[in-house]
Amino acid sequence: MIDKKQMTEEDIKLRYITPAITAKWSLDHITMETKITEGKINLKGNFVFREKPKKADYILYINPNKPIAIVEAKDNNHTVSYGLQQAMTYARMLDVPFAYSSNGDAFYEHDFITGQEREIPLSDFPSPDELIDRYQMGIGMTDNEKQIIDQPYYTSQTTYPPRYYQRNAINRTVEAIARGQQRILLVMATGTGKTYTAFQIVYRLLKSGIKKKILYLADRNILVDQSIQQDFAPLAKTIHKINFAKDDPITITSYEVYFSLYQQLTDREDDECESDEDETVSRLAKLFHKDFFDLIIVDECHRGSAKKDSNWRKILEYFSSATQIGMTATPKETKYISNIDYFGEPIYTYSLREGIEDGFLAPFRVINIRTNIGEGWRPYKGQRDKNGNEIEDRIYTNSDFDYNIIIEDRTYEVAREITEYLKSTDRMQKTIVFCANEDHAERMRIALNNLNADMVKQNPDYVVRITGSDAYGKSKLDYFISVSSTYPVIATTSKLLSTGVDCKMAKLIVLDQMIGSMTEFKQIIGRGTRIREKEGKTHFTVMDFRNVTRLFADPEWDGPIEQDDNYGKGDSHISEPGPDTPYGSNSEPKEKPIVDANGCKVEIIGKIVSVYDANGKLLRQESIIDYTKSNILGTYASLDNFIRHWSVEEKKENIRALFLERGINLENLKADQNMADVDDFDFICHVAFGQKPLTRQERANNVKKRDFLNKYKGAAREVLEALLDKYMNAGIYEIEKTEILKLDPFQKFGKPSRIAQFFGGKDGYLRAIKELEEELYKVG
Repeated sequence: MIDKKQMTEEDIKLRYITPAITAKWSLDHITMETKITEGKINLKGNFVFREKPKKADYILYINPNKPIAIVEAKDNNHTVSYGLQQAMTYARMLDVPFAYSSNGDAFYEHDFITGQEREIPLSDFPSPDELIDRYQMGIGMTDNEKQIIDQPYYTSQTTYPPRYYQRNAINRTVEAIARGQQRILLVMATGTGKTYTAFQIVYRLLKSGIKKKILYLADRNILVDQSIQQDFAPLAKTIHKINFAKDDPITITSYEVYFSLYQQLTDREDDECESDEDETVSRLAKLFHKDFFDLIIVDECHRGSAKKDSNWRKILEYFSSATQIGMTATPKETKYISNIDYFGEPIYTYSLREGIEDGFLAPFRVINIRTNIGEGWRPYKGQRDKNGNEIEDRIYTNSDFDYNIIIEDRTYEVAREITEYLKSTDRMQKTIVFCANEDHAERMRIALNNLNADMVKQNPDYVVRITGSDAYGKSKLDYFISVSSTYPVIATTSKLLSTGVDCKMAKLIVLDQMIGSMTEFKQIIGRGTRIREKEGKTHFTVMDFRNVTRLFADPEWDGPIEQDDNYGKGDSHISEPGPDTPYGSNSEPKEKPIVDANGCKVEIIGKIVSVYDANGKLLRQESIIDYTKSNILGTYASLDNFIRHWSVEEKKENIRALFLERGINLENLKADQNMADVDDFDFICHVAFGQKPLTRQERANNVKKRDFLNKYKGAAREVLEALLDKYMNAGIYEIEKTEILKLDPFQKFGKPSRIAQFFGGKDGYLRAIKELEEELYKVG
């Protein structure tokens, strides 16, 4: 027998823990090495990598919907209870009532229902019936709850199983409804699958027979259509989109799931319009009696339904007998608006912070860009605008530009900076530019169009304005948010794309509007948080021209949700200042001064790259170049030291790999600095030691001017000349690879072995390559 102390953790599991569990539990109710999270994506320098995901050694289930226990294993050099805190961490994440650890000698149990812990012999591990009885008795489970727990999720080959937090949200919701709870609030960050979660809730409640008629309310057509076509597609035969103009009160009753806009049911464009309650009730009564629905789901409930006196709230009050679920990424708690007041405390919360930590949401870096007028611009005495009107003498700041005054050169400089960023990274990355208003969005579209005329020439929809009043832009919205559609690439907008619109491939979020509302700020940041790893999206960038990202320092950023102490005490008819109110005043001036480049010249005077953690805390604030320089100087003490290392390194690619380990992708960084035609050698010397860089073409031409090539005749010289051309186009790493001899233009010389004979054999060829490299990097 092997000494137990010498066994690995896997041996302990195989010989002791697994047999003890499977003696009581069938394999259908056990999963092993179960991935809970995806692993956080980290941004290190300009390099991106994933941490290892969290995995549970064993998860035990009542049924596929409901895990009931976690078991963590350790080798026998640890105590029985050593893994218990890890098991408890996973149990809390998964809403599991029992946690166990084992080292192969016994089990140690933590019971979350009683708070008690105890040691259990291997042979006495609890059976499924024992844990189920303890769980059901401990929480006082009702018959309705038992019924809903046994109702499975919807599964298919194209539907992914719920992630752990989605399962928590679904289970908590359906179990609360089974207990008779009538109002429920779910808070889930943008990009975490609120609609998919809603679908699984609806599916289980319908199939279990607990609910029969369900209304799904949203405030935008695209949100309704997205939900019907995507997440709710498995219920397509029982779904109906309400249309008051066409629906028959008799035949409309034949469906199970109804989708509607708030506005349709109130006959109002928005919830600010005055309307008496009788009118709203009368409209609803034309199609539905007040007890028709037994479940209502309110999407984006931080909007109109959170206002006590809104028309949207009247819909919920008319159907007051129905169970009502509010869903939002950003619950609103102000003096005038409260989700908690109506729906109660959230039954489950999964925050942006948790999503990023778990690796389900994309992390981001922020580029703060300052202009010479950001802190203030004052017209000179008597200065007139383009139309000949005198400009009011005062100091104008970021809060005024495009709201109260138009500085044409500022629009151009912002568009130029966006364009330069796209050129240095990826000109086809989906980009949303948030502008002050629709007019600003149109001027920004024109500026971006003209600065990217080469791309617009290929497709006129490269840049499109997508705003509420722009019919053409709205017709392109589906294409913009589609993962498979290339165009449009850049969307300029003001409010339309700030909430609810699911643009999975948005890699660049540009902030050129003032944002005073934390709710709207979270919604806008949420536009970029979706991950599409297969399509190359692992993170995103926020480019901030108005210092809006100062809101990361606000305690409200991803903080606890608390009801405002003053809610309901003031005049509830006062409109809350917020995202739909022009910044800085109640109304924008009818005619804004327009100042051209002659009247105000704008320049970019500073750029800082900031990386935040998931809590919005500033991890570091740096220039990527400074980060690279400090890493180079930490590796090579001097220029001579670096050149010596470069010269003696057999494979120059090893130096590139060393920088990748430090989080520096030299290729991306060169592109960012418009130095893609420069060798890594020159780039490193330039960044760290201030040397003037030569392009690869200049280095190749210097070799040709010297007599190095004259040493070789005939085919050997032709091969070296071709290698120099390859160096000019692709760099040093390519000519180091012997595989290059299998490609054009070398194929005409024959196989690599024949080419080597031009140099007297393989050793002679490698010697010639080494001499060519020395010649390329020769000083002078």
